[in-house]
Amino acid sequence: MDLAQQQLECDVLVVGGGINGAGIARDAAGRGLSVILCEKDDLASHTSSASSKLIHGGLRYLEYYEFNLVRKALIEREVLMRSAPHIISPLRFVMPHMKGLRPVWMLRAGLFLYDHLARRELLPGSHAVDLRHHAAGAPLKANLTRGFMYSDGWVDDARLVVLNAMDAREKGATVLTRTTCQSVLQKDGKWLAQLVDANGDTIQVKARSLINATGSWSAQFQQHCAPQAAGKTLRLIKGSHIVVKRLFDHPDAYIFQHPDGRIVFAIPYEKEFTLIGTTDLDYRGDINQVAIEQQEISYLCQLSSLYFKRPIVPADVVWSYSGVRPLVDDGAADAKAITRDYRLELDQTAAPMLTVFGGKITTFRKLAEDAVDMLAPLLSNHVKSWTADACLPGGDLYGTGPDNRAVLEFAGFEQAMQQQYDWLPPALVSRYAHAYGTKIHQLLQDCHSVDEMGEAIAPGLYVREVRYLMQFEWARNATDILWRRSKLGLHLPANTGQKLNTWMIENP
Repeated sequence: MDLAQQQLECDVLVVGGGINGAGIARDAAGRGLSVILCEKDDLASHTSSASSKLIHGGLRYLEYYEFNLVRKALIEREVLMRSAPHIISPLRFVMPHMKGLRPVWMLRAGLFLYDHLARRELLPGSHAVDLRHHAAGAPLKANLTRGFMYSDGWVDDARLVVLNAMDAREKGATVLTRTTCQSVLQKDGKWLAQLVDANGDTIQVKARSLINATGSWSAQFQQHCAPQAAGKTLRLIKGSHIVVKRLFDHPDAYIFQHPDGRIVFAIPYEKEFTLIGTTDLDYRGDINQVAIEQQEISYLCQLSSLYFKRPIVPADVVWSYSGVRPLVDDGAADAKAITRDYRLELDQTAAPMLTVFGGKITTFRKLAEDAVDMLAPLLSNHVKSWTADACLPGGDLYGTGPDNRAVLEFAGFEQAMQQQYDWLPPALVSRYAHAYGTKIHQLLQDCHSVDEMGEAIAPGLYVREVRYLMQFEWARNATDILWRRSKLGLHLPANTGQKLNTWMIENP
């Protein structure tokens, strides 16, 4: 079907292919609405792939009395773990106590609230820890003798976006990546949008409603579509992360306090590395070109060096990334104090337009549910919400629906896959299991030997996987594959990107 040669019609046009746009498209399509999603770049190209990779309640938000946000996020934490146990997993955090910062009683009280604001079935509660006699204390400075442990979750953030888009497509949505929404106007109670794809071809869309999920661009897009709307002021906050060679051998993460009141995570990453972040800086630059600054690298190195025995210096950084969080300006003077909750604004002057402001990755599913709950009745759709009880693609490890077993017994699934595909190296099957879940069977369909996987473009990256990502996950270039669909870019030779791009151009 040549989209450029016709006018498409839909109930909902979603502009923006980050986590909120993909989540809304999935929810709406699952309720029977016809959906088109367009994204000017690749899925998760911006903020949604630049997070701290955590599904968490937001322990530090308790300090700002954001109890409703924390409770909502804590509930979602376990909902999401059940829905995608291959890309979301439990993670224990160690919080060392440093004298002169938040007192022990405050930490203990905060963790008590964190344990009890929402029901927990999958994660253990918090407890004190003697760092002098615990594996987590070994890499830390000798003055750090006591601390606390608590639970949250880890997520492959970019894959979370892709899985939502895949589910939306499986439920009938049209997903158009590298397709810019160039103009929109209201006519006869509908939205007429002109989309332009990567080839410069124009696609006309007539939509009954419009969802502005453009993230950092949401305020300006709203003003363009509905100048009469009272425009929100977004405060763009840049968060940067650094990756260094592995700093510790145990599987737990750390949460460090800083004398300036901020907290920073040090998280086991890709087996061989440690991820450290994040910063909070007001950002006024080009939101298409966000990069870490030297002062941020120094800040993260210096803070980490307050805790780890081994000093961390900028020369240790092997990779870094930055993203801009589009937060609703609530008047907070300090960037770290701005609310991470979301706001939805519905304009019904003519054709309905819903604009998404703010949000965090942990609450994306609830945000999407709330958005479609607001919009669907205006389109005469009264289908109930459904995503709380559904798996994302690949998440149905032990049945058709989400369950605790898939989270608690993921290692059993991984081992079963290694036995079923014993003609592949166990480490490669493990990577496939974590990336694709039950979609591993689609990836390896009709393959019974390494030779049938096709050429190895790089160690462990076979043509079979590249073709799968191109066909089913919208991958178009090496960056999509090496840094968003996976983090193979951290592990493979420096020239892999060039080789992979050449192969993809020659084998469209």
